[in-house]
Amino acid sequence: MANEITWKLEHEKISRLLLHYAIPAVIGTMVNALYNIVDRIFIGQGVGALAMAGLTLTFPILLFLQAFGMLVGAGAATRISIYLGRKDNRMAEKVLGNAFTLTFLITALTVAPCMIWMNDLLQAFGGSEQTIPYAKDYLEIVVPGTLLTSLSFGFNAVMRASGYPKKAMYTMLIGAIANVILDPIFIFWFDMGIRGAAIATVISMLLGTLFVMYHFVQKKSIVRFRRGTFGLERNVVWNILTIGISPFAMQLTGSLVVVIQNAALKQYGGDLALGANGIITSVTMLIVMLIIGIAQGMQPIVGFNYGAGQFRRVQETLRLVIITSTVIMGIGCVANVAFPEWIASAFTRDADLLAVTANGLRITLLVFIVVGSQISISQFFQSIGIAWKAIFLSLSRQLLFLVPAILLFSRVWGLDGVWYAAPFSDFVAAVTAWIFLWQHVKNMKKKGLN
Repeated sequence: MANEITWKLEHEKISRLLLHYAIPAVIGTMVNALYNIVDRIFIGQGVGALAMAGLTLTFPILLFLQAFGMLVGAGAATRISIYLGRKDNRMAEKVLGNAFTLTFLITALTVAPCMIWMNDLLQAFGGSEQTIPYAKDYLEIVVPGTLLTSLSFGFNAVMRASGYPKKAMYTMLIGAIANVILDPIFIFWFDMGIRGAAIATVISMLLGTLFVMYHFVQKKSIVRFRRGTFGLERNVVWNILTIGISPFAMQLTGSLVVVIQNAALKQYGGDLALGANGIITSVTMLIVMLIIGIAQGMQPIVGFNYGAGQFRRVQETLRLVIITSTVIMGIGCVANVAFPEWIASAFTRDADLLAVTANGLRITLLVFIVVGSQISISQFFQSIGIAWKAIFLSLSRQLLFLVPAILLFSRVWGLDGVWYAAPFSDFVAAVTAWIFLWQHVKNMKKKGLN
């Protein structure tokens, strides 16, 4: 089984190989997005506009916690791919065991402060007397369940990277289907409102975690848990963190950006604008997760072939991913700009919230077509282990371009300025990514490695 998987990574036709890895990854990431989107749809339709605004307040805290899960999971997945490409299974399994220990350690260090200072954080993030109670009801249950989120999502990435894309897809499907079933039961049948949505999410994560952990104790798995691999080793931890720092930085920056964005939304549009941004985030997340799924499907192919010195296969994979992502983003861009009211109506029946959301959607996704290539190029650099480029590209859109645009544009155009900051930063970040890629290809040609 192991020889068959590695042979395909090195010799299979790229288009067929990408389909093999990308389809399960896309389903997995889309299902991941559905965890939050299903909650928002049921809360928006069944609890109300203020509950939707309260849920939006939870984004910075949840993004902060998820960032640490990605720090370990994404870093371990990439390192394991590279080690498998070098036929070094012993180091791959050391990475797996160290990642498991790191997940527990980091979760303990991050969850405790969030629980202790939750009320203060929500006030700082733009909460009001009307919205904070909803946010606390959700977070008091979901935050302690962060360990399950990190184990399920992080080791799902490792499962996919080690040659099991379909199993990784099943992990996500199990949790998502459970969430869709449990949400209405806890929200409506048990009449638990937003707390019911939180309980449904945690139970769903538990089911996904049990499935993915079972995979890594099976003897037939290419990499699995072994005695002697769980003790933290400095060089192994360093190898994980130096790669994982890119998605970690992107997620952590995302948390900071949401705080700044929420403050501007609260100032210029009130609680309705916060609720609208929750819906807009759900819609954009659904499209972005589709592209991230394709990029994740690229990761094992690029990581393995880069480790094996097959640079032409690396280039061919990246080219195909960029083209595919751009086409998909173009379709999503046109749909949202042309039919924002129809899309927003899936989340709310409140006429005022619907109007604010439709306007925000139309503006926010104006140039979304360019985001596909930006995400693909950033993931490419992460997949081949060039951490600093992946980090810079991950940070550029949000921290370097989006935050200044929000602060400047909102002063000029008010609430519309907050929305216009997104297409501006999308375009500049995409141009930056292409410059980085052009320089990388030029350097490869100089070294005769193209």
